Amino acid sequence: MSDTGSGEKVFLAFALGALAGATIALLFAPAEGSETREKLGQKAREGRDRASEALRQGREAFERKRDRFSTTFERGAETPGPDEQEHA
Repeated sequence: MSDTGSGEKVFLAFALGALAGATIALLFAPAEGSETREKLGQKAREGRDRASEALRQGREAFERKRDRFSTTFERGAETPGPDEQEHA
């Protein structure tokens, strides 16, 4: 279970680091203000899209784990206990 979570954290950290690096590079690159603002806007949209995708994947992973837990719990509830098995 924890492997999936740590992989998602690594991906998110990588994406945020890449976005921060791109932003810093654009701020120090010689370009006109309007061109820099356009590039920053584009990178911000890309970062938003990546974050949305990571959030979607996280939600899907959570739902799969929740469903798996519910199924396991229901199977356990259906299994007769030791007292019930003796009387059968």
